[in-house]
Amino acid sequence: MFDRAMMALVTRVSGRTIVVISLAFYPGLGLGLPLLLGWSTSWLVSANVAGVSFAAVVSLGWLIVQLEAKDRRNLVEWTTDLRHLNAEEFEWFVGELFRREGWDVRETGRQDRADGNVDLVLTKGGRRQLVQCKRWTSWPVGVNDIRAFAGTLMGEKLDGYQGTFVTFSGYTEPARQEAKKTGITLIERQELYDRVERARRPEPCSVCAQPMTLDRSQHGWWFRCTERGCNGKRHLDGEPARAVDLLTKRPWLIEASGADA
Repeated sequence: MFDRAMMALVTRVSGRTIVVISLAFYPGLGLGLPLLLGWSTSWLVSANVAGVSFAAVVSLGWLIVQLEAKDRRNLVEWTTDLRHLNAEEFEWFVGELFRREGWDVRETGRQDRADGNVDLVLTKGGRRQLVQCKRWTSWPVGVNDIRAFAGTLMGEKLDGYQGTFVTFSGYTEPARQEAKKTGITLIERQELYDRVERARRPEPCSVCAQPMTLDRSQHGWWFRCTERGCNGKRHLDGEPARAVDLLTKRPWLIEASGADA
């Protein structure tokens, strides 16, 4: 219960609020209040330890959440092949994708215990959506998985259209028919890649922060700034994986630069 309450706090407040809370417990309640009330030394020490401990837990919890959020953002920006993600990373990836599409996302999936067929809970403008993620690559999602998810939606008193099933592989024909009947949205490999491309941020210029476009010269591939008068650029000779990703997954960048693929 303490863990859940702490996660609910650190995932919903800003860094400034965390600082205020930490100061309220230490040196506030942990030092200032006992001195003001003239508590005994033993009570003062106990209050001080409690204040320091709670402030440290809150601050550390918030920092961990921020680092995980940074990892999720990097997954969307830099992952070139979704098959390299494990099951948990795939859920983070999908969650960050929905965040960039304007949803508030709460991850509920657990790798160490049953997650109740729900990995993500999405909310936006009073709407609620449940998401099930399957990082499968070698076999399609079958009808039984869709029915199980539909049962979960029914148990949550939600309609089928409030459910989304995401996989890297595909779906059997019976699974597609069942999803169509219940209203569940299916997302698979190509649509997933397409949505990622729309959600990815353009490459920013290190000089003026404006978008850059892909170009090439006799020295290789590089980004050049599109802002008039700015000479910002970034060579990709030290990032071959990034160059391959751009050339194979983002043909619009090549077309925009006028380069031959």
